[in-house]
Amino acid sequence: MPGNELCFRTATELSRLIRQGEVSAREVMEAHLAQIERVNPTVNAIVTLLPERAREWAREADERQTRGEPLGPLHGLPIAHKDLVCTKGIRTTFGSPIYRDYVPKHNDLIVERLQAAGAITIGKTNTPEFGAGSQTYNEVFGETLNPYDLSKTCGGSSGGAAVALACGMIPLADGSDTGGSLRNPANFCNVVGFRTSPGRVPVWPAELAWFTISVEGPMARTVEDAALMLSVIAGPDRRSPLSLSEPGEIFARSLERDFKGVRIAWSRDFGELPVAPEVTAVLESRRGVFADLGCIVDETQPDFRDADETFKAWRAWKFEHRFRDLLETHRHLLKETIIWNAEEGKKLTGPYLATIEARRTKLYHRVREFMETYEFMILPVSQVAPFDVKQRYIEEINGQKMATYIDWMKSCYYISAIGLPAISVPCGFTADGLPVGVQIVGRSQDDFGVLQLAYAFQEATQVWKRQPPIAVAP
Repeated sequence: MPGNELCFRTATELSRLIRQGEVSAREVMEAHLAQIERVNPTVNAIVTLLPERAREWAREADERQTRGEPLGPLHGLPIAHKDLVCTKGIRTTFGSPIYRDYVPKHNDLIVERLQAAGAITIGKTNTPEFGAGSQTYNEVFGETLNPYDLSKTCGGSSGGAAVALACGMIPLADGSDTGGSLRNPANFCNVVGFRTSPGRVPVWPAELAWFTISVEGPMARTVEDAALMLSVIAGPDRRSPLSLSEPGEIFARSLERDFKGVRIAWSRDFGELPVAPEVTAVLESRRGVFADLGCIVDETQPDFRDADETFKAWRAWKFEHRFRDLLETHRHLLKETIIWNAEEGKKLTGPYLATIEARRTKLYHRVREFMETYEFMILPVSQVAPFDVKQRYIEEINGQKMATYIDWMKSCYYISAIGLPAISVPCGFTADGLPVGVQIVGRSQDDFGVLQLAYAFQEATQVWKRQPPIAVAP
């Protein structure tokens, strides 16, 4: 089949084709490398590429299959890792000039698991400096552009991953999410990004092993592909004290489910947040889909009081720890927002953090009690549509000033603060042709339920099939 067609087959389909011998891992790899060569110079999504190593690993994958050796669930599938993830022998810059030439001597656990499952690493995807902010640009590689409109941002911080997926350059990608970094770029690029429950995807190495605000998770073009990837990166690991005990294989089950009578809470604005009218219009146009699936849809939301202060406090705490040494040695090479956030962390006191954690506990239980009635919440992912790539962050929404560089992402980080699983699924397009996703949030640790509802919505709408014109072969 034509190479470009291979590039837009789902990971699930490609896996089946390879296993059945209808296409080889080498053919799949060559198709994706050709797509990268054609499209990546325009969008700048993949920033470190290792084509010869990828070809060699694809050849070895085919030889293992010929010998009849056991094959992993991701056998022969190309993958690129976010440039915040350490990859053994492969440059990892964290989007920072400080680490421009850094080559790790180890793989992070998520890379270990993906490679053990048969995925073939082809390189790294772009990210903002140290993943700070939901706009993918840095001083090492520059800006990553939205493939649906090259004048717009792709979001972040897993922006390179989202663009590479949308453009058919890879079928799967990993990402991470503190304040929306899996969900926001997926939302801006018409792909799927899943913020998993803390501990669902164990993180190692990790200096802050009990930190629940940041997680890792899958990105893909479809919900089934995200579930496929999650089936190999989830599961317990003794090196990660938060890791959940359920095996990853639970996500390999069918996602089919009858949602008749399931109560869901629909909120266009969390009860208080400014949301751009073009975003609200797209979401409202799909509201009826959930009713058509059999859900009982009520317009309501829990009390998110203290979510903003909680998130900002623990984010600042993390930034102070992460950057305290670099502030002393390389302050001149750090971007302004990182310096500000780390300096905010220096102001924190033990009693203040204890108060914040007590408030977060009450917040969690308010939301938990609300979700005893409502199994899912349906919310906007981002409060704005993709914006000018030269604008570093949103300063105003609907006339309301944003207090910090992250305030426009409250619709994501309110959920991060309480650790619930949340997914961004393609929902529709604005009148200007810009993607908008919908955020589906589930009960504590119900990652599988979130995938099921996301899958049902995806199948009913089929929005994910709309490809960016730049990625389609002439």
